[in-house]
Amino acid sequence: MKSVAEICSDLIRFDTTNPGSGERPAAEYTATLLADAGLEPVVFEAAPKRTTVVARIAGDSPDALLVHGHLDVVPADPAEWRMHPFSGEIVDGCVYGRGAVDMKGSCAMTLAAVLGMAARGERPRRDLVLAFLADEEATGDHGSRHAVTEHRELFDGVSEAISESGGFSVASGGHRVYPIAVGERGTAWMKLTAHGVAGHGSRPPVDNPVATLVHALSRVASHRWPVRLTPSVAALLKELGEVTGRPVDLDRLDEEAARLGPLGSLFKSQIRNSANPTMLDAGYKVNVVPSTAEAHVDGRYLPGLREEFLETIDELLGAKVTREFVNLEDAPDAPYPSAFFDELAGALTAEDPLARPVPYVMAGGTDAKSFARIGIKGYGFAPLMLRPDLDYFGMFHGKDERVPVEGLEFGVRVLTRLLTND
Repeated sequence: MKSVAEICSDLIRFDTTNPGSGERPAAEYTATLLADAGLEPVVFEAAPKRTTVVARIAGDSPDALLVHGHLDVVPADPAEWRMHPFSGEIVDGCVYGRGAVDMKGSCAMTLAAVLGMAARGERPRRDLVLAFLADEEATGDHGSRHAVTEHRELFDGVSEAISESGGFSVASGGHRVYPIAVGERGTAWMKLTAHGVAGHGSRPPVDNPVATLVHALSRVASHRWPVRLTPSVAALLKELGEVTGRPVDLDRLDEEAARLGPLGSLFKSQIRNSANPTMLDAGYKVNVVPSTAEAHVDGRYLPGLREEFLETIDELLGAKVTREFVNLEDAPDAPYPSAFFDELAGALTAEDPLARPVPYVMAGGTDAKSFARIGIKGYGFAPLMLRPDLDYFGMFHGKDERVPVEGLEFGVRVLTRLLTND
């Protein structure tokens, strides 16, 4: 049987860049591993080569758990990397390559765990649904959204799910803090448009849409969003105070995030909404004032704050700029405290006596948003024990993305314990 590091390397070697040529080769590899272990994977495509794999394993309880991950990755420029981003090489105890952390490493841990269970004849304590999805790095239209609308029956009986991003270790003194995600910020990707009067660039402008849009973008970019503490983030801050022995000052959260370093990264982007201009397009010639100007903004909002976020955006844009959604997804959250959270935490502490599991809200978004549409409560739990010097957040979409082999092996043990209640 292949090791988790070998499976991770194999998956990385499939170039599944999104946008690109699709996930089919990686999906076929995954389906073959599952079939060879005696499972019956279902393979389907939302569009040519945009391939997803789903398999179910019968357990002792029909109350099913979904374990999902995505097979696509963001682009990588080989010239910027220490070694080729699709080599999957293992160097200095780490698997290198695009997707090592986000999230072919996690997919490899899931595969290694269930393949090991099958080889030993172990039965999961509850039904398992495994989903290896396309298109998470875009909107999910060719992946999770398609799966929950066109193949809803594959997820019958599923009440909870685990996936990225949580369960990783953050060193803190004599402890290792393991954030388990119980929610994530909502997504509001917006296209902005300003209309005006075209004319010669040498004349006084009548109604220049470029200027209108730039002024609006400046207001959005410079806006200081107020702190909004959701219950889960407030619980995290309380836990961090107990771990470090010094309460977190709720009146100085930005300064506290800087003081706490890696631990501060767990909340500094999760205490307020955000909106970042990311794309700008206007004009076709230097001496022509165009009639329209367009831009895109990546907006994120905390659970329960969607209306407040949109009202603020509209005030900042003003009456002359219109917006339309490229992607709008609610901010899902999962029960906390809960018995299932305790199960996740228990699997970690059983493998790492120094573990301190804490609740966590993700700054970005995952396929959990799609599964929330059909009532599945998603937790971020892809367990990894990491070296203290590895910048985990910097690995996401970063150069020289890599994951420690020993961290992957730890994750397999934790997942096996969780799935079998060993």
